Amino acid sequence: MNELRQYEIPVFGLENKRYEYDFESGDAFFAALEQDLIEKGNIQTHLILDKSETMIRLDFQISGTVEQTCDRSLDLYDEPIQIERLMLLKFSDHNEELTDEIELIERNTHSVNVARYIFEFLATSLPMKKLHPRFREEDEQDEDTESEGKLIYRSDSDEEPTDEPPVDPRWAALRKLNDN
Repeated sequence: MNELRQYEIPVFGLENKRYEYDFESGDAFFAALEQDLIEKGNIQTHLILDKSETMIRLDFQISGTVEQTCDRSLDLYDEPIQIERLMLLKFSDHNEELTDEIELIERNTHSVNVARYIFEFLATSLPMKKLHPRFREEDEQDEDTESEGKLIYRSDSDEEPTDEPPVDPRWAALRKLNDN
């Protein structure tokens, strides 16, 4: 857990102005988070913290690579990462997560650990389908041909389709009476 201490930002004594922080995250960062999604990587994070009377605005600019396993070949490859995200921490009398981008924090909070935010942004930016770069062009070509469409069924009937169902002869007789 000591690895994550460098991501602690003391916010209690900060003046209301803009601050900038830089973080280097490596394999020890991912191991300290005790998760299985990302085990290795090299990430650089530039954080702009803008503190005001009512909130703290965190602008994250994250770049680097994380090691992933290809779903098709099980080969390891480096997935490039380029993320720009915003997080708002609004001062309140209790802690609560309102949305993915807005959290309430207590006014007397001494520090904020941004390691969790960095990891969440990384995890949500990874593609669902993990493909080694050598398979990506092939996969994109397959998607293009699939978008053209395939004919599954064709009726050889000469009748033209009608939107109206056939009318019951009893109702047809009643309509004749109504028209008179």
